[in-house]
Amino acid sequence: MGVVPIHKALQLAASLGMDLVEISPMAKPPVCKVMDYGKYKYELSKRQSRNKKQQNTAQVKEIKVRPKTDEHDIQVKLNHIRRFIAKKDKVKVTLFFRGREVMLKNMGEEVFNKIISGVADVAVIEQKPKFEGRVMVMLLTPK
Repeated sequence: MGVVPIHKALQLAASLGMDLVEISPMAKPPVCKVMDYGKYKYELSKRQSRNKKQQNTAQVKEIKVRPKTDEHDIQVKLNHIRRFIAKKDKVKVTLFFRGREVMLKNMGEEVFNKIISGVADVAVIEQKPKFEGRVMVMLLTPK
């Protein structure tokens, strides 16, 4: 519409049943827009909630095992890992060593190899197994 005095712009907005919204206050002269401000705020909140719903936040689930964990128990843990991976969550596999079990690092590596081969079709190793004190940790993510 070009440069219009404020009182005329307010009359125009009122006659249309809309609001006069200041878009750029620092411009010379300030830039305003005639719009339904309530409808604009409503659409903005709807758009934000839709974007929030579409956002995927991956959680990190933890599975704890021991070096002497039995084969059947490892299969149960593998089923849990598969379920977590199907939900697009990351899985942190933690292997605890107690007492003299620290000497059995090779048994711990065997357990991790069983887990890796058991979920190789659905998961990828994000963080290779590493030893931290009395704990070995590995991180799996969905393919």
